[in-house]
Amino acid sequence: MTLSERFGGHTVASALATRATTDPNAVYLRFGDQLLSYGQVESDAEALAAALASLGLEAGDRLALVLTPRPEFVISMFAAAKLGVTIVPLSPRLTGAELQYALRHSGAACAVTIERAHGTDYLALFEELMPQLPDLRHLVTVGEDDLWHDDRIFQFEDLLSSGAGRDYPAAMVGAPTDRFALVYTSGTMGKPKGVELSHTNLLAAAAGTADAIGLTSRDRVVGVSALFHVFGLGPGLLGTLLAGASLVLHEQADAEATLDDVARHGATVHYGIPTLFVSELARLEAHPRDLSTLRVAVVAGAPVWDELIRRLEARLGVTVTTAYSLTETASTVCASRAADPSEKRRSTVGRPVAGTTVRVLESDGSVLPVESVGEIAVRGPGVMLGYYRQPKETSAAFDGEGFFVTGDLGLLDEDGYLHLVGRSKDVIIRSGFNVYPREVEARIEAHPAVQEVAVVGVPDPLLGEAVCACVVPIEGAIVTGREIVDWCRETLAGDKVPDLVRFVDEFPRTDTGQVRRVDLSRVAREQDGPEEAATLIVSTS
Repeated sequence: MTLSERFGGHTVASALATRATTDPNAVYLRFGDQLLSYGQVESDAEALAAALASLGLEAGDRLALVLTPRPEFVISMFAAAKLGVTIVPLSPRLTGAELQYALRHSGAACAVTIERAHGTDYLALFEELMPQLPDLRHLVTVGEDDLWHDDRIFQFEDLLSSGAGRDYPAAMVGAPTDRFALVYTSGTMGKPKGVELSHTNLLAAAAGTADAIGLTSRDRVVGVSALFHVFGLGPGLLGTLLAGASLVLHEQADAEATLDDVARHGATVHYGIPTLFVSELARLEAHPRDLSTLRVAVVAGAPVWDELIRRLEARLGVTVTTAYSLTETASTVCASRAADPSEKRRSTVGRPVAGTTVRVLESDGSVLPVESVGEIAVRGPGVMLGYYRQPKETSAAFDGEGFFVTGDLGLLDEDGYLHLVGRSKDVIIRSGFNVYPREVEARIEAHPAVQEVAVVGVPDPLLGEAVCACVVPIEGAIVTGREIVDWCRETLAGDKVPDLVRFVDEFPRTDTGQVRRVDLSRVAREQDGPEEAATLIVSTS
């Protein structure tokens, strides 16, 4: 029986209870020297649920989680599930204004926050924010600091102690289809939106991912470093739970720490975004490690090129699979499998996970035949309930048959594998021709001197939009814009060859590692001028 079949009809709370009953002593979380079993997490979540209920938190309320990847995040999530409370996971890297917006928009009644992270004093920040957030009744802090005198503020450990052994009212709202999470989009293409996800949404996507990669109770998972992100919630926390596996939590999302954890914990499964894996390859050159326990690496969160997959398989000695993940679909839409042909794993994002249907649409909404490029639309158990407090945005996101229209461009091949082309809003219209950035990026990424590349459009009085390749070279490499252009000319049509090449040290990114293309395009425009020696401007018309 697959995990999708076994856990169909469960809530997040009942899924934990089931696992804690069948495998109470199995290790669920690994955090530094701490090992937390499924039974311990269940017990702590019960205690915290009782304590939060005593503060007046009840079904339908929102609980914000402003935490680094720590056990307190996981315990708080399951405590909320037991109360019928909606979690609002937020990045601890948000600015004060961004945090205020999300807390106010969600109407969070309580927040659990780290005291200090990434150079920010969250106690001081919340002291400033709370008078401006009338819905925020209580704050729970994770850390060691003494608190200022305020009867609305509690320390996490104190609540755990006070709730141990106490009863709490059963949740009034506990159906699998009820909203459980309000996850804010990263805002790469506009303002963040609150995506409403049910228990069913998250568990279905998590189970589908775990089934696709063959996750079992023998696995130890690394690479999940953003629990506020939908992939961290779904395949990360819940996928591990459903399989009865063990999850290594990383507070530091850097390559060095992740590689250390692979070796230290004997990890078998490695999740990660492309930038993490690129950094790991560089670190392994300088400091080799024994990574022989790894069996599979799963790349998700951003487009991946076949050359990176080849390098990872050669250096890590593992099978590399890919996943196509969206916040609005509770994470995974498609995933490749270890048994897939190597060319499919390298050139596609696999096939839809259990229960999910993918279509490719023409601009008028009609369904395109196989091998045709169009907008990707998805229907299945992972698709969101809607955008919180935005009925018009919700309605516009679905077609007449209930398919969520993603805004991504792709094609389905004759074998049912999905090929990603790019974002519909990323398409560069150069002299009347559509140029898809992903196709150009795939060529440039294969250059041995290139570490990363992002292709964006910039305004041009002659072409309408010029194709600009922003390149991060490998450290120590010597490469010119002319070489990049010549490299592209070998395989790309003339209208797809970059008109400009910019060399940069790093890309502007969201908290989850996605390139902020709007910001990058702005940077590319601002660099224009003869004083930029690293820039080559070439006319290909």
